[in-house]
Order: sequence, then C-alpha cells, then structure tokens
Amino acid sequence: MAGKNGLDAGRKSGTGGETHQHAGHDGVGEACLTTNQGIPVADNQNQLKAGARGPVLLEDFVLREKIFHFDHERIPERIVHARGSAAHGFFEVYESLSDITKADLFQRPGEKIPVFTRFSTVAGGAGSVDTPRDVRGFAVKFYTQQGNWDLVGNNIPVFFIQDAIKFPDLIHSVKMEADRGYPQAASAHDTFWDFVSLMPESTHMIMWAMSDRAIPRSLRTIQGFGIHTFRFVNASGQSTFVKFHWKPKQGLASTLWDEAVKIAGADPDFQRRDLFEAIAAGDYPEWELGIQAFDEAFADSLPYDVLDATKIIPEELLPVRPIGRMVLDRNPDNFFAETEQVAYCPANIVPGIDFTNDPLLQGRLFSYLDTQLKRLGSTNFHQLPINAPKCPFANFQRDGHMQMLTPKGRANYEPNSLADAAEEGGPRECPATGFSSFPGRAAEDEQGEKLRIRPESFADHYSQARMFYRSLDPAEQAHLASAVIFELSKVSLAHVCTRVLANLVNVDPGLAKRIADGLALPLPKASPAAAPVQDLDLSPALRIIGGPMELDTLKGRKFGILIADGSDAEELRKLVTAVTKGGGTPFIVAPKVGGTKLSDGTSQVADGQLAGSPSVLFDAVAVLLSAQGAEQLLKEGAAVQFVMDAFAHLKAIGHSDAAKPLLDKAGVEPDDGIVTAAKFAGAAGRRYWDREPKVRALP
Repeated sequence: MAGKNGLDAGRKSGTGGETHQHAGHDGVGEACLTTNQGIPVADNQNQLKAGARGPVLLEDFVLREKIFHFDHERIPERIVHARGSAAHGFFEVYESLSDITKADLFQRPGEKIPVFTRFSTVAGGAGSVDTPRDVRGFAVKFYTQQGNWDLVGNNIPVFFIQDAIKFPDLIHSVKMEADRGYPQAASAHDTFWDFVSLMPESTHMIMWAMSDRAIPRSLRTIQGFGIHTFRFVNASGQSTFVKFHWKPKQGLASTLWDEAVKIAGADPDFQRRDLFEAIAAGDYPEWELGIQAFDEAFADSLPYDVLDATKIIPEELLPVRPIGRMVLDRNPDNFFAETEQVAYCPANIVPGIDFTNDPLLQGRLFSYLDTQLKRLGSTNFHQLPINAPKCPFANFQRDGHMQMLTPKGRANYEPNSLADAAEEGGPRECPATGFSSFPGRAAEDEQGEKLRIRPESFADHYSQARMFYRSLDPAEQAHLASAVIFELSKVSLAHVCTRVLANLVNVDPGLAKRIADGLALPLPKASPAAAPVQDLDLSPALRIIGGPMELDTLKGRKFGILIADGSDAEELRKLVTAVTKGGGTPFIVAPKVGGTKLSDGTSQVADGQLAGSPSVLFDAVAVLLSAQGAEQLLKEGAAVQFVMDAFAHLKAIGHSDAAKPLLDKAGVEPDDGIVTAAKFAGAAGRRYWDREPKVRALP
C-alpha cells in the first residue's frame, strides 16, 4: 500500500536515516527476507559491526552470503566495470612523506614506481559504448618494493550507498531489468530510480551522476578519487587520515548530452581510441596525486562523518596537497592479457597505508578478492604477469588450479624446523617491516557491542547534495536538471517520479521545480529528512565550467578541418601548422579520403571521410572551402550536420570566407567562437557556454 509521496506503509527509517522495509508482524502477510539457507534476515541495510562506527565482523554470514553470491553472478566478464581501457606508466613522488607514512613508495623523491591504470564504465557490459552517462572507474596498481598497492576509485568522490551490504541491490537496480534484458549501460529506467528514491543516502551521488562529470570528453580529462577515508601510518605508529585525489594535467572536460549520444553512434570506442592514440603519439596523459590529510580532532569537528562514503571534505575547507604525479606512457601489449586480466583489490595495501572503518570500504575488502576467483578461475590469479608483484614474494600457499610457480622442497607449513636438518625452511614473518594494522580508536562507538546499525552521524543525506548543486556554474545546473528530466521521462512508475521530486525538494526547491515543470508534474512536498538540512559553504572547486581545472588549450585535443575541391592550400597549411604548434592534432575531413584537389593543384589525402567523421569527434572544427566546394557541400546533409552540431555543441568554428553559405544553412550565428581561419587557433581551446541558450531550451 502506498502512502504519502508514494512511500510504502511498511517503510521505516533507521538511526542513520537509511530505509528499512519491514514485513508484517512475525512475517505474516508478506514474504520474509531470508538467506539462501532459509534463515530470516532482521536487517538488510547494515553490516554487523563492533560498535556503530566500528569495523565489520567476519562472522556476518548475511553479508558474506549476499556479496559472495553477487560476486559470482556473471562469468567471466566483470559484473561492474566490465568495459575498460588501460595503460602502463609510472608514479613519481615529489618529496618524502616520511613524517606521515612509512609506505616505501612515498620515501624517495624522483623514484619512478611502475603502475598499471584502468579506466572503466560501471553499468554497461564489455561490448557497450564508451560515452554513456555513468560513473568512470579509476583504478591504479602501484608495483612498489613492498608489494602491490591498489588504489581503486572512481571519477566521482562519493558513492550511492553507505554500507556495502546494499551494493548488490544497487547494481541489480541499475543493470538491465531482469525480465526484459534492457536498457544496456543506462540508468534511465524504472528499477534504478525506484531504488535510489527509497535510498536518500544516494542523493548526493545522484547530483554528481546527473552532472557533466558523468559524461566526460576523454578518459584523459577526468579526475580520480579514492572515495573512502584511509590512514597513513608513519614509522612511529602515528596515524593520519587521508583522502586521495587524482587531478588531470590535461584539464577537466565534459561533453554535452546530445554530443555524447551522437559520439556513441559515430565511434563506440571513442574514449578507448583517444587514450590509445594519445599515448601512441607520445602525448602522455598525466595526473597529479594529492591528499587531504587530517587528524581525529579535525574529523570530529566536521558536521558529517569522514567514514561516510557519501560525503566529501570540500577543498576550500581542507586544501589538497600535491604529493606526486602519474604519467601513462605505454599502451598494453595485449588487451586480454593485461586490461582484461588485471585484478584490482582495495585490500591490496602496503605497510604505511591502512583502512578505516568506513562500512562501504570494509565490504569491498571482501568482495573484490572473491570476484577475482570467479572471474579468473583460480586463487592463483595473482601469478598472472599483470597482477604479479615486481618485488620478491614468498609464502606457503601451494597448488590450486593453474598453478604457475614451481616451489622447491617440502616446506609448505610453518612453524617448521627443517632448516635444522639443512633443508630449506621457507620464509618467516617479519614484525619489523611487515604490515601491521593500526589499532584504531578506543571510542565507544568504534569498539563495542555487535550491532547492525547505521551511525546517526550518517543521517544527513541532503546538505552536501545541496552544496554540490549550488556550487555549480548556472550552465552546469541547467545540464543537471535536464539530465534528471530525461532520466525520469523514461520512468513509467508515477509514484517513483513523485518520490524523487520529494527528495529533491530537500536539496533545492528551485531545482525540484525545474524538474517537475520539465515533466509537467506537480511539485510534491519535501520528503521527511532524517537530519536537518544545512546550508554548507559553497565549493567552487566542484565546478567544471569556470572551475580551477577548466583549461583553454589546444594541447592534447583534436581538431577537424573540413575541405573539398578547391580549398585554399596555403590557408590549410597555415591552419595545420598553428594547431600543431599549439600541441593539438589536426584531422583533415573530406568527402573522399583518397585525395582532394587543392587550389594549387596538389592532392590532399584526408584522415577521414565526411560521412564517417562527424564534428562530435573533434574539440573544435574549421571549414576551409572554396566557392565551388561550398556549393558542392550545401547539397550534402553530412556537411550541414557537421557544422550544425559543432555550433550546437558550443565549439569554435573557424571558416574561410567562401564557407559562409554553409554556415548560414547550418544556422550558425556570429559570436566569439565563430572566427576566420587565421584566428582559429586562438579560439579553439574552449567551449562557448554563452551560446547555449541560442541552441537549446534549458529548464
């Protein structure tokens, strides 16, 4: 039975504001949730912990069964992050961090640590397109002298859920619907929005996922985040909380939704191709690794919990300290052997780095290892070259399917005294240099009774969502509202749309009204909030447009130059030279790839045919036509669309005088981004956001 705002009558809120849906008294009248062994489940929202903010307990059979089954639902493709692209490179620390961590890779400035980095979408399968609206995985494997450290994050610093026990439910809801097998790689459907509308903790992540962050222009122009709060531990045993940030030196850039959709049709491998070709050309992408480092007192002073993966610490409150850089300089030799078989696991850490009691992180520590067993078929997956440490490793683990090592001797246990008989006794534990866990906090809420409970400090689900939305540039706010309108237009369950709108009233009433008006739906009252919604200080660092990482540059970008018979050879030469000098890549487009006769009688081979090289593939375009060529292309729909899309996607358009009739037919109106060919290089490094109200209706 539906209640107010479409809420279930049996829905209750827990201490952290999480949703609980209860069966009738003693389970009578409704099916009672059970394990696969038929054991009734009392709480399907929280892991079993030692205290409200304490570590997750291994005895939690409900969690282990749920995650275990979820990990093995697909073979052999990854369940999430199935579509990925990767590259080799190195990490170099700027200065010694020995004051806060004993981790070996942070001790010697200038030393290059090998890395293998994989970027991925989340919802789609391995054969899906590169440009859906989706989170992007950002996973880095550091091959350090003390073993492998895997920093397994995303391009968004928060997540949909606070407790890992909800991960199977989240992914089931966003994946293709169970009865029909669609939609692929899309969240615009009933089950996803039904789930998140009942999970107020998802609201902050929804803001990010509906923003331009979820439709990046390139894998080279995304940020990366460790998401969770981790610990650094120094040689004296002192702990410092840290949050990890990757910032692209190429700048932060996104697409427009119409552009992303058209890229998917023009080149499903657009971002994979872009990364591969950039590295092959020697244009190596680079990210700066930074940390937010803080102590217990700072954490306690915040109006939210640092163990809550749905929260960030704004950079204005705690600046990010740059500590090193990562450069990706080599493509994989074999896609399957490396990109597909690489196995990341958040539990892979080295001495000097440690976990916190973040309940989402705690569940991930179990899930990833279990997933790799099913996907790669053996507990020996760590012996695959891409996964193997580059430092010596030795233990007493033996045999198993696909064993690739050949241990010698009979020492496969310890303690043993075989060395006393002049036999090889094998490795021994090393307290001095080995990994040891930080003891944690003695506070009552982190070491206490065994509980399935959400901390009350996790209950504020709307304040940071409000902060994020209100921190965006007005154009980004409009894009976010448009994205939610589009997504909810695909939802057939009216009560779900009402519930989403009721949640969004808590975020920003103006945003909720924009979306309601865009759907022609009445605006409901705000849904009950588990904690008072606060007006936090805004964080301009969260913006893309006008933000600190938006760059006006040609470097690392690709520019389409449309020519036809009679195009001015000297004008083309000068334009190609200017783009190349600025660090950009010129890409010549023509009706025929074999040869276009230029004004000086020479033949110019094109890089791409007009019909297969639409302007969505480029960061800006130039149209260099003679009067004859313009007359020819006025009758070519692909040419008109080439210019029309470039204008609609707010890109710079350089043109010859004779090309103006084609621009007129495409509806191009003068602005700062419409320039002569001679001025193109100076205008092509950015988008022209002021143009947007001319080309589309914004909510």
